Amino acid sequence: MNGTGFRIALFQPDIAGNTGAILRLAACKGLQVDLIEPAGFETSDKALKRAGMDYLEICSLQRHPSWEAYDEWRRKEERRLVLFTTRACVPYTAFAFRPGDILLFGRESSGAPEWVHQAADHRLVIPIRKEARSLNLAMSAAMAVGEATRQVG
Repeated sequence: MNGTGFRIALFQPDIAGNTGAILRLAACKGLQVDLIEPAGFETSDKALKRAGMDYLEICSLQRHPSWEAYDEWRRKEERRLVLFTTRACVPYTAFAFRPGDILLFGRESSGAPEWVHQAADHRLVIPIRKEARSLNLAMSAAMAVGEATRQVG
């Protein structure tokens, strides 16, 4: 695994293709992925492989059956939760990432609910033009991982 100890967490993702791209990113970078269920698609190993996620075999994927189970796990691990959201004010490039941070991304359709925002230790935004709604989830994850890795090494 990557020496930074970063993890990517996906809160109830809607789109299998985005999850597949993020799993591939994580596999290539040596990161672990937390999939917080329920997802908007089948998440068994067989279904993920059938969807073309051939990097699943070299990706470290941990499934969590609910937000409550996930949040309990990450608090026991004493990991800092960094939520990427269009509702934040702090740009991700102005934030000081630390080894072990969890980079959390919400659902493609609706983001993260308020109670997930409240549980996050930090909330960051990837600035975009006002006319644009949002970036693709996998693109956002790649940008976040790139910046966090650049800072921490």
